Amino acid sequence: MLGEILTESKGKITSQRVLSADGPKIEASFSSQGKVKGVEFTELGTFWSVPRPGGVMFGEGNGVMMTKEGELVSWSGNGIGRMGADGKASYRGAIYLQTSSTGKLASLNNVVSVFEFEVDAQGNSTEKSWEWK
Repeated sequence: MLGEILTESKGKITSQRVLSADGPKIEASFSSQGKVKGVEFTELGTFWSVPRPGGVMFGEGNGVMMTKEGELVSWSGNGIGRMGADGKASYRGAIYLQTSSTGKLASLNNVVSVFEFEVDAQGNSTEKSWEWK
């Protein structure tokens, strides 16, 4: 069952590169700002994507959310993306959270969430996730 919204953020793709021409395998990094459980964070993340039959992209990524109070929440995840004719990409998948925090975000350790990640042709991104209970 899905719970309430866990995270919401807006950001920007900061770099892209081709990891392999076979496939191809493309990597993108991003930075974003948002809230997790009502706490403001800055996030850095990197993911790669490869095309699959049926016009979709499979991707995996890693990142870290950092709060002003010094709490860190790391994540890894994967998902399926679809490219739009207008240069937009839309990904859906799961993220696995981990933290050693004993503060406000301690309850995020070993949480699984599902996400929606959208990026437009200019590299602007939006993300929402919900805890999967």
